[in-house]
Amino acid sequence: MGSPMSADTIIHRLLKQAEVRPTAPAYYAKNKGSWRATTWKTYADEVKTAARALIAFGIGRKQKGGDPEDGSCTCILAFNRPEWSVADLATMMAGGVPAGIYATNSPAEVHYIVEHTEAKVVFVENEEQWKKVEEKLDELPHLEKVVTMKGCDVKHDKVLNWEAFNALAEETSEEVLQEHIDALDDASLATLIYTSGTTGPPKGVMLSHHNLAWTAQAARELVGLSPNDRSLSYLPLSHIAEQVFTLHGPCTAGSQVYYAESIAKVADNLKEVKPTVLFAVPRIYEKFYAGVKEKLAQATGIKAKLVEWARSTGTEVNALRCKGQEPTGFLKLKYDFFAGRVYPTVKEALGLDKARVCVSGAAPISAEIIRFFAGLDLVINEVYGQSEDTGPTSFNVPGRTKFGSVGPAFPGVEVKIAEDDEILVKGPNVFMGYYKNKEATDETLINGYLHSGDLGKFDDEGFLHITGRKKDLIITAGGKNIAPKNIESSLKDHLLVGEAVVVGDRRKYLIALISLDPEKAQAFAKEHGIDMKDLPSSPQLNGELQEHVDLVNKDMARVEQIKKFRVLDKPFSIENGELTPTLKVKRSVVNKKYADVIDDVYGESLDEQSAAE
Repeated sequence: MGSPMSADTIIHRLLKQAEVRPTAPAYYAKNKGSWRATTWKTYADEVKTAARALIAFGIGRKQKGGDPEDGSCTCILAFNRPEWSVADLATMMAGGVPAGIYATNSPAEVHYIVEHTEAKVVFVENEEQWKKVEEKLDELPHLEKVVTMKGCDVKHDKVLNWEAFNALAEETSEEVLQEHIDALDDASLATLIYTSGTTGPPKGVMLSHHNLAWTAQAARELVGLSPNDRSLSYLPLSHIAEQVFTLHGPCTAGSQVYYAESIAKVADNLKEVKPTVLFAVPRIYEKFYAGVKEKLAQATGIKAKLVEWARSTGTEVNALRCKGQEPTGFLKLKYDFFAGRVYPTVKEALGLDKARVCVSGAAPISAEIIRFFAGLDLVINEVYGQSEDTGPTSFNVPGRTKFGSVGPAFPGVEVKIAEDDEILVKGPNVFMGYYKNKEATDETLINGYLHSGDLGKFDDEGFLHITGRKKDLIITAGGKNIAPKNIESSLKDHLLVGEAVVVGDRRKYLIALISLDPEKAQAFAKEHGIDMKDLPSSPQLNGELQEHVDLVNKDMARVEQIKKFRVLDKPFSIENGELTPTLKVKRSVVNKKYADVIDDVYGESLDEQSAAE
């Protein structure tokens, strides 16, 4: 157990930043059309005020250590904004335990987490989020107050606006707050991260202060994060990866955070902010890829030739850089030429002309997309991990990267492959267990090792490759075990494909369900004069996709080949329950929802077989 002197928590680091760089900008938010900075001193003061207000509600442990369940919880339901971070850090500063809730969650999902945490206080962004809580208010006996964020006033006896909430700080002295800070302990529970629920109700991942602080420090060293760095906060803050990039990393390194205005404005905000560090999920890079590829395809003559040379040069140079080497001689001359003319144009168009590190995580990204951008001098470093190990298991870092892999083991973390190919992890980033769920904890944490549920292998250079997910394994009627992840990833390389789900459990062969990218589908329909409602079954679209499926099949073993596919009439969405808030496909939901379609595709194939016989 730590003592007040030895505790090294994210809270202590925040206070340290306020001390060593009080007037430097900590974060920016858009106000009346321009980005306004808030200094580290003001940021720390905002957190202290909110922490004192929470202590007035009885939030937080006054004693050191103790059972993880004796901390009082708060929940936060909002899109990324300064108040999200203030609420989260203030709860930890008071000695309580924050739990973020995805802003896209339904009232029933919100109720589940607020009830499961027994939260006394819930922070909500606006009236829309308040209504989700209000709908289930009678079923939340522990909930005392709902606090609305700036710019939202709701008239209800359970609701306090941001200003009225902060005014409650008067009831707690600075001395009492200091006692709470001094009682913070590295080994005790700091935060709860609720899994996005691909397999049943979400589980509360318990992360300690040491988990957060150790991981943030290791990540800082790995990418050289400094006060000169800036990032854009836009992915769900209830996800551990975004917390590392928005909260824990900046409090550790003193870097700056810009809060995106909304998901719809991310593309514009990237161009305004020009982040030096970008964390994105594959879907974001897929959109970049589609846009850039389309633009480059319009180049003709000498311009097209120039792009081709630039891409082959970028590919060659970045293959060297991924091994920690630099180009020399004629290659360097070529690279310098394109670095002055071609690469900046592409990077500026995306808002990535100042990006030092581009990271992709939370789901598998296609190797084709990574190779494409490397050719344009933008290297995407794939990170792999989960909430249960505070984000990283392995990481492709600048200078040690291999496309198609998820990198070497994260420094200081032991990663090994079990006999059944499951990835096991041990280290200071591995979680304390699941909140109020001993059974799930005992299944996942065995002899200090986190059993990830993912399947993988190390190559002879020590790079980890994900081969599938234990629960996603398809076992065909012939008894073949097939991991669908890589097949689906290849199918998604086509610009028209939004999502692809491979099906084939207990069947003779594999089929694929394909949902279209709405924008690309519309453009295709317009170009070929097809009504949108007729597009999924149109010969033009199916012919185009069949060519792509044939290409994918060439690289697959016979049992992994897609024999049939069906285009669905609408894209998968979070609202319809097919995607988690982090945009992972809920395979079981898709299989159930489209059971008739699946049977129909297999039935069709049988009819064709009979006719052929």
